[in-house]
Amino acid sequence: MDPQCFAIRITMSRDMIKISKFLSYVLRHRPDEIGLTLDANGWATVAELIECSQKTSTPLDEQCIRQAVAESDKKRFALSEDGTRIRANQGHSVEVDLALEAREPPEILFHGTATRFSDEIARSGLKAMSRQHVHLSPDENTALSVGKRHGKPIILRIRAGEMWKAGTKFYLSDNGVWLTDAVPRAFIDFPK
Repeated sequence: MDPQCFAIRITMSRDMIKISKFLSYVLRHRPDEIGLTLDANGWATVAELIECSQKTSTPLDEQCIRQAVAESDKKRFALSEDGTRIRANQGHSVEVDLALEAREPPEILFHGTATRFSDEIARSGLKAMSRQHVHLSPDENTALSVGKRHGKPIILRIRAGEMWKAGTKFYLSDNGVWLTDAVPRAFIDFPK
């Protein structure tokens, strides 16, 4: 492989990581920091996002936004059907209504976290904390990947089917992450 091509590919990858982090920050947590306005469902116009980003260290254009949406490994973002609006699929700390309908979850879902949080979770269950929802994965590998980001990972089994039958609402985000308001301790199985 041509070393120059490899260097360009690495730079492009690093740029996409920077763009993805920037999009996550402004679409999930701090749109106000760049003067961006989200509607009630978390959508921003692509044109306004581009304009607001020009004043930052991460100026965007339409092509890099489309590339970030397409290449996001976890499908963090969505474009509207006409391509004029963008939003984060989940993970918001700002108040938005993703307009998702309650859906029956699989019997078991998974939550990846760090072992240092185990005692608190054992006492209080899973809470959304600074986010709007608790995020649950349909498979253990995804949960493990999430847990590793926070330290030594632990994977919790969530008896989502029982929660659903008890009246808890679940929502499935566009990128396959299951969302709920909280998970009481009684529905969490810790590894032995």
